Amino acid sequence: MTKLETEMLKGTLEGVILASLSGRPAYGYEITARLREQGFSDIAEGTVYALLLRIEKRGLVDVEKVPSEMGPPRKVHSLNAQGREYLEEFWRAWSFLTERLEQLREGGK
Repeated sequence: MTKLETEMLKGTLEGVILASLSGRPAYGYEITARLREQGFSDIAEGTVYALLLRIEKRGLVDVEKVPSEMGPPRKVHSLNAQGREYLEEFWRAWSFLTERLEQLREGGK
C-alpha cells in the first residue's frame, strides 16, 4: 500500500471496520484477517484494536466476552442499531465524495 493510500484509508478505517461487522460479529484478530482477505494487507492488528475500542466507547457496537480455547475470553463485537445508523451515514458520505471525485476526474462535467 502506498503512503497516499495509507493516509486516505486512515479517514475511512472506522467505517471499513463497521462494514466488516455488518455481516456478522467478530473479534479483533478475525476482523483484521477479514480486512486482509479484502486486500487491506497493510492494516496492523494494533490499529484495528485501537479503533474497536474507540467504536465501543462511542456505543456503535455491542461486546460479548466469549471463552477462548487459548487464553483469556475474546471480545466479540457486533454492530448495534446506533452502529448501523452510523454505517448508513458513512456510506452516504462515501457516495457523496466518490461522485464528486469522479466528476473532478472527468474534467468537472
